[in-house]
Amino acid sequence: MRSRKKFLSRRQFISATAGALAAPYIISCSSKPKRTDNKLHHACIGVGGMGWQDLQRFLEDPNVKIVAICDVDTTFLKKASEAVPEARVYTDWRELLKKECDNIDSVNVTVPDHNHFPIAYNFIKKGKHVYLQKPMCHDVAEVRILTEAAIKAGVVTQLGTQYASLKGDRTAVRLLKDKAIGKIKHAYLCSNRPGAIENYRLAGPRPEKGTEPPANLNWDLWIGTAPERPYAPDIYHPVKWRAWQDFGTGWSGDIGCHIFDAVWKGLSMKQPLSVIAEVQKSWKESPARRADNWPQGDHITWIFPGNEYTESDTLTVEWFDGEFYPPEEIRALFPGEYPAESAMLIGTEGALLIPHGRMPVLLPEDKFKDYKMPVFESGNHYNSFVIASLGGPPTESHFAQTGPMTEAILLGTIAIRVPDILLEWDPVKMRFPNYPDANKFLRRRYRKGWNTGGF
Repeated sequence: MRSRKKFLSRRQFISATAGALAAPYIISCSSKPKRTDNKLHHACIGVGGMGWQDLQRFLEDPNVKIVAICDVDTTFLKKASEAVPEARVYTDWRELLKKECDNIDSVNVTVPDHNHFPIAYNFIKKGKHVYLQKPMCHDVAEVRILTEAAIKAGVVTQLGTQYASLKGDRTAVRLLKDKAIGKIKHAYLCSNRPGAIENYRLAGPRPEKGTEPPANLNWDLWIGTAPERPYAPDIYHPVKWRAWQDFGTGWSGDIGCHIFDAVWKGLSMKQPLSVIAEVQKSWKESPARRADNWPQGDHITWIFPGNEYTESDTLTVEWFDGEFYPPEEIRALFPGEYPAESAMLIGTEGALLIPHGRMPVLLPEDKFKDYKMPVFESGNHYNSFVIASLGGPPTESHFAQTGPMTEAILLGTIAIRVPDILLEWDPVKMRFPNYPDANKFLRRRYRKGWNTGGF
């Protein structure tokens, strides 16, 4: 689904922006570096798993020079170093920032959620452009501070919602803006991907005793801001950390950023008024699991303020994952197999199905068979970040746009932790005025020595 080969060349970029680009726009750490190659000098932080994919996308971009790489796992670092032998190698991002500050223009941050904020924030404060994997941060408070810091610094940002640049999501946004199905009455979002429970959701709780971490892994650096925990094989690094509240944001926090994106932009959504969650019964009845990991299924309901795109003065948006599915009557609106990951919007004049990574469908199909669909080309999410960092057009998923969306999604993860309780949200004071006990989940207490700025 990912667009890999379509790049904007430097010549095309210069022509498209009607002005020659003399050099990249750089805010340096000490003195303004002089580039002789007119390329974006980039560092990759996190080069295993998704980080390896991100490295490949930046490596294949002719406008990028990768000058440094960093990972807490030397196995991943060795593989990446073989792919980019000229790049300088680090295991601690803080050392990379200190030594490479004048040598880099941008970074991508592809590490577990709990370390997103301190890394991205510190590079943004040094004027570096940041490509950050979703979700933007682990906590709502982190998202707000990071969004404001990025806007103040004037740097280029891009959240790793790469499908937002593809023609499917772009078409969906336009259909909503054009009110193709009239005004929206209700939205149903879901991610019931086969295999997700086995790969990313653990029954928990964590084992009582840990083991020595493998020699290739710097466990202290991996833990970073999170509470100190003993290493245990196969349940944290490199994949299953998303299942744990210490490190990840659960399935809705991760995949929700993809499914929400076109809906959020297409309807010009703002912060929600309230949120409530229904969760897996066995998880809710287990205090040990509730204190440690995320449930294997949840149903979140937000009430958002209405606007010109909605039928009433509020809009209800529901999320379903794991063992929770959209209502049968909603799934029946689509004549084929209902997409496991999708958004269905019900309007006054019809319905719009947005399958994840595919083209949207207007329903009922007979009614819209002659509708002239807007035509978009798929863009390259990584290349647009590069070109924007070199002075070009804005990115598709910049933090000013994706920050408020991420906040709303993470409010859903807080609702999961206090299930069946309606949480009213005050976005200005950043509080739940009707249920103060939930406010403690808005921001974690960092492990000693890791309060690296922002709080």
